[in-house]
Amino acid sequence: MQLLALAMYHRDGGTAPRVLRFRPGALNIITGESETGKSEVLDIVDYCLGRRTPNLPDEPIDRTVGWYALLVVFDDGSRMVLARPRPTGASTLHAMVQTGDSRLDVPAAGELVPNSNVAALRSEVSARLGIEDFRFQPPVGAGRKAFDVSIAHAALLCFQNQNEIADKKALFHRQTETGLVQTLKDTLPYFLGAAGPEQALRRHHLTEAARAQRAARRKYDDAARHQAATEANGLALVRLAQNEGLLTEVPAAPSTAQVIDLLQQALAASPRTSAPLNLPDRRQALNTERRALRDQLQEYDENLATVDRWQQQGRAFTGELHLQLDRLKTLALLGPEHQHDTSICPMCTQPLPHPDPSAQDIAELTGHLAEELAHAQTLQPVREEHRRALQTERDSIAELLRLNGVQLRELLASDERMRNLQEQNLRIAHIQGRIAEALTRTGSDGDIGRLRHELALAEERTAALQDLVDEDDVAAETERCLADIATDMTAWAKRLNLGQAAEATEVGISLSLLNVVVRRPAGRLPLTRIGSAKNWIGYHLVAHLALHTYLRRNARPVPGFLMLDQPTQAFFPERPRDASKIQDADWATVTAYFTLLDEVARLNEGNLQIIVSDHANLPDTWFQDAVIANWRPNSDGSRNALIPPEWLD
Repeated sequence: MQLLALAMYHRDGGTAPRVLRFRPGALNIITGESETGKSEVLDIVDYCLGRRTPNLPDEPIDRTVGWYALLVVFDDGSRMVLARPRPTGASTLHAMVQTGDSRLDVPAAGELVPNSNVAALRSEVSARLGIEDFRFQPPVGAGRKAFDVSIAHAALLCFQNQNEIADKKALFHRQTETGLVQTLKDTLPYFLGAAGPEQALRRHHLTEAARAQRAARRKYDDAARHQAATEANGLALVRLAQNEGLLTEVPAAPSTAQVIDLLQQALAASPRTSAPLNLPDRRQALNTERRALRDQLQEYDENLATVDRWQQQGRAFTGELHLQLDRLKTLALLGPEHQHDTSICPMCTQPLPHPDPSAQDIAELTGHLAEELAHAQTLQPVREEHRRALQTERDSIAELLRLNGVQLRELLASDERMRNLQEQNLRIAHIQGRIAEALTRTGSDGDIGRLRHELALAEERTAALQDLVDEDDVAAETERCLADIATDMTAWAKRLNLGQAAEATEVGISLSLLNVVVRRPAGRLPLTRIGSAKNWIGYHLVAHLALHTYLRRNARPVPGFLMLDQPTQAFFPERPRDASKIQDADWATVTAYFTLLDEVARLNEGNLQIIVSDHANLPDTWFQDAVIANWRPNSDGSRNALIPPEWLD
């Protein structure tokens, strides 16, 4: 596939389109001053080929252009128009596709109607290029997803914008974007011819077989772990059943079959039955009786305390009576001669206001006290007898209270035993439930054997497919292809006298680095260790020219064009207005670069189209014959650029 024309349409829809014609199979040069739109040509072609996120400048193209169209021709002579509307935001998926023969040309503005989308555009172009139904399958175990190879991946080999062509760290278009390094490494072997649909199909089958093997391994391991866990769990359940009395005779180290038999026995065993718990009214009756006995016991204690107080008071009273009676008895020793007048004081012989008791009165009092003492002594035995009776009755009540406490404690102990028995039955029921579940989930040896056999078959199939994939040896075939490319790269690098090329035994492309590598007797030297922008651009040129020469020689499904932007930028001051007027540039090297581009285009005999946008404008006839656009001011001073000046007005 090569480019025939690029058309841009004004947003008003009525102005004639701006058409840039290309020559297929030859060197095409777009030269001119800065800011004339040379670099935008590459971005527009990239966008028309289905790039989802365009890299188009906002001004002035965004203000004027409404549609972009690309006319391409394929090896069989058929043509196709790939048109895309101006992006309305970060991206757009709309597209228009037209196919036809050699009479098909860029459409008129009124014919631009979206009739497709980016996915369909890519699919159609990929099919016309000959990109087979190739779905890349990542290696087994890789975290990447499979994807279909299309023109989107082939186009990465066809562009070098002005930043990329002078990049010492990256060789391919958009290589520095996230994820594209691995994409280039995955697709480059296919485009070189080192891998194809057969290898992809075998890799796909290997991936599926590996997935099936992992599933079989997972099932077998799960079953084996489950069986081992079941055996360990079964033995633990046997010990629990033994502790709860469901099993009596258990071997010290039972086999798997014995464990299953013991579990079945434990499952069939019946738990011990328990009598119903005592009725609440029995406990209530004992508590009521206990309260009544405590009340009676308290009453007897109070009565005994009262009797004890009476006895203490009686003893105190009789003791006092004895004391007073003994004192009065001494007066009875006085005779009648000791009688005196009790109304006169015997000491001072003065009359007393109240006469003292006479001896006769004291004698009478003594007799009275003796009678009371005798009466009090007769009451003491009665009190003692009464106290003994109270104590006996109190002891009987205390005994009844003790018996009541014993009955209550026995009742509580019985309730505790019943509760313990019920808890044990609950534990037994729980254990039997676990046993039932374990017996239900227990797999047979036949299941394990079947899963082991399925795993062995899956492993055999995976190993056989792995052998087939190993026989493909895509990596070795890719290196062979890159070695063929390195032959031209080495010769052209020496011809351009690039840095380190004189001592190089080989200049090639490293698939692992995705960059140029110079191999010398002293060791390998990557492009990142070679100085000067002149060398970086030179190595990019020889790498892409050799790559596309190899692709064309082997009829690989990659577009037959290479677009280069500013390949001579290292020889001019920053942002020159017109490089053709610079006198101190290394014009000999510039001429050598363009001469190589022209010769490589001729070498491929019409199969390779090279499109270069640059400031340089050499006076050589072959150079001027290759110029398809010269965007410098006209003789009348009018501006000449990608966007017509009248569009801006």
